[in-house]
Formats: sequence, structure tokens, C-alpha cells
Amino acid sequence: MPTEAEQQKRALRAELRERRQLLSDAQRETAAAGIAAQLDDLIRAHDARSVSCFLSTTTEPGTRDFVREAVLRGIRVLLPITRADGLLDWAVADETGETAEGMFGLPEPTGEVLGPIAVGDVDLMIIPAAAVDRAGTRLGWGRGFFDKTIGSMQGCPPVYAVIYDSEVLDSLPREVHDQPVDGIVTPTQTITLSPARN
Repeated sequence: MPTEAEQQKRALRAELRERRQLLSDAQRETAAAGIAAQLDDLIRAHDARSVSCFLSTTTEPGTRDFVREAVLRGIRVLLPITRADGLLDWAVADETGETAEGMFGLPEPTGEVLGPIAVGDVDLMIIPAAAVDRAGTRLGWGRGFFDKTIGSMQGCPPVYAVIYDSEVLDSLPREVHDQPVDGIVTPTQTITLSPARN
């Protein structure tokens, strides 16, 4: 029997997914350009030389332009590869930008696979989300890959979730395993939070 928080999350995810599917191509392109500019500023602010990011799907705020440009500027970008055990492997993004379809149909890099601990060396983590509230509670898509990764890291670097402006919410249901984020990146702004790390 799902808990009340689980039921709330499921309903919210469905609503957010539907909202994202209604965006036009023009809205998506504008959002991707905004995300790239915000992430560039974030990298500069943190003086980051190595970051983890994700390859956006067609409905997510676009991160691919940012990844491509960061690689060309000599920034080391680690991209996630899903595993059956719920952890993430990583691969270094390259200039080819080649991808393959991974588990759950997600776009994943095709480079040399590095184990889960590879992400321990990054200066900044940029992760996907469905929504984030002003206390730093992140609503993911329900598979728990990033919660497990962040929860298992010693000395976790700052974690920023990428979402659309309308997905910054006042509050979200939070469960024990949910890992807070340090900030939110939208197409128009970057919000730095001070979450209570467990």
C-alpha cells in the first residue's frame, strides 16, 4: 500500500510530465538556451573544472548544448549510465556527443564506463528533477538513482537540479530517502538554497 507521500508524488509527477509534453518546440529551444547560460554562470561561480550533468530527453529542459560547449571549453563532464542495481556508472562526455538508448529508454553516453565512485571527483553535480521546493526538496521521477548516488557520497559537492520555472514549488512531500539539493537552475534563474543535508 503506497504511503500518502508516495501517492502525492505519483499524482504530481503525472501532472508535471503532462505539462512538459505540452511545450512547443520554440519554448523548448528558448529554455535550452536559458539553461546553457545559467549553467555556464554557475560553473564560473564555482570555478568548476569537472562536473556531472545529464543528457536531457526531449521533454526535459535542454542540457545538451551546455554539455557540448563545456566539453569544447575543456571542462570534464561526467554523464550518468543507469545500472540494474539502482546505482549510476559514469562516462566522460566527448566532442562526438554520441549516445545510445540506456535502461528506461534514457539517452546515455557511449564512452568508456567508469564506476559509481567516479562522480566523487566532480566540483558540481547537475541533476534532473520533476520539481524542487524552496527548502531544497527534490521530486525526481521515482527511480531513486540520484538519491542513492548523493546519499552514498562522502563529501558531496554542491548539487543543482535543472527544471522549468513553473516547477519551483513552495513545498513538496519529502520521504526519508529523499536527498535535498543545494540549488535550482531554470531557464531564467539560478536559486541557491541552504538545504539540511541528512
